[in-house]
Amino acid sequence: MTLPEDIYSQRILELAAAIPRTARLEAPLASATAHSKLCGSTVTVDLAMEGDIVTDYGQSVKACLLGQSSASVMGREIIGSTAAELRAVGAAMRNMLKRGGPPPGGKWGDLSVLEPVRDYKARHPSTLLVFDAVEDAIAQIESRRTADASRSTEDV
Repeated sequence: MTLPEDIYSQRILELAAAIPRTARLEAPLASATAHSKLCGSTVTVDLAMEGDIVTDYGQSVKACLLGQSSASVMGREIIGSTAAELRAVGAAMRNMLKRGGPPPGGKWGDLSVLEPVRDYKARHPSTLLVFDAVEDAIAQIESRRTADASRSTEDV
C-alpha cells in the first residue's frame, strides 16, 4: 500500500506550483465548474474550440495539491487537443485511479505521478475535478452546436 507521504512527491509539488492558464477567458464558448463535496476543492474552466480542437483555455483552481497537479498538466497540454483525446485522458485517469489501469501516456505522461492516489479513494474526486469540468464544457459546446444545427435545418 502507498504511504500518505508517497502521494505528495516532489514532482506533484512542482506541478502544483506551476499551474498555467490561470486567467479566465473573456469570451469562452463554455464554462464549467466541478466541486468536491468531500474536501471543498473547486475547479472552474473556460473553453474555446474551433471544430473539435481546443483553441483557448482558462482555469480557476481552488484545490488541494492533487487537484492543482491535474490542473497544471491540463493547462499545459490542452491547447490543440481534441474532444475525443480529452475524454480519453479523463477515462484513463478514472481507470487508473478506480480500477488500477495504466496512467495516460504521451504528452499526458506527467499524470502518472498521480498513480499512488489510487490507494486513497477519498482523494480521487479532487484529482479528477479538472477532467470533469473540461468534459462538461465540451459537452456544453457540442450540445449548443447540435441545437444550432437543428435550428438551421428547420429554417431550410
